[in-house]
Amino acid sequence: MRALAEAVGALLPDREVRGATLAMPGSLEAALDGLDAPWIYPFFMAEGWFTRTELPRRLAALGVEARQLAPFGVDPALPALITRVLEAAARETGNRLSDSPLILVAHGSKIARKSRNSVYDMAETLRQNPDMPAVHVALIEEPPFLKDVAEKVPDGLCLPFFALRAGHVMGDIPEALQEAGYRGQLLAEIGAHREVPTLIAQAISRG
Repeated sequence: MRALAEAVGALLPDREVRGATLAMPGSLEAALDGLDAPWIYPFFMAEGWFTRTELPRRLAALGVEARQLAPFGVDPALPALITRVLEAAARETGNRLSDSPLILVAHGSKIARKSRNSVYDMAETLRQNPDMPAVHVALIEEPPFLKDVAEKVPDGLCLPFFALRAGHVMGDIPEALQEAGYRGQLLAEIGAHREVPTLIAQAISRG
């Protein structure tokens, strides 16, 4: 997160950009220290519990009045970035994008419907592109489980709809694909793409 903040900051030389991780005790407090009316860009994939409830609660407890922007996963520029990533991956395998069925895998949640629905919303947006292949949603925490989807769609591209490389991306996703006998290409999580700092900087500039 610190590296991402530095990359975004390099694109916004007139702004001070800091990174914080909610899961790390004291991280948010340290990032906010000395700032007056900061803007916060949530590096999350959905408008869910963390962005609507936990982050505002933490800010209120600290007595901080902040302007909170929309999270990464609902950025209007994200579908175009995903499309470019898929097109490049298809070219690397010598295939056309339209011939490379996509598995879009996300966390899912039995409690937070917005977290679950965000990946379905993205899949529907991607399907509006006439050059897009069949898009299949798969989830980690609830049906349709990735293993089951990958057994039915054994070839093509699998894109983790995640911001960070953590437990699900490093363990659960490759393990489920291996169990399913998946023969397609597993891509890096979308949050790791080199264009992400630019996307975030542009979102901050738009305000």
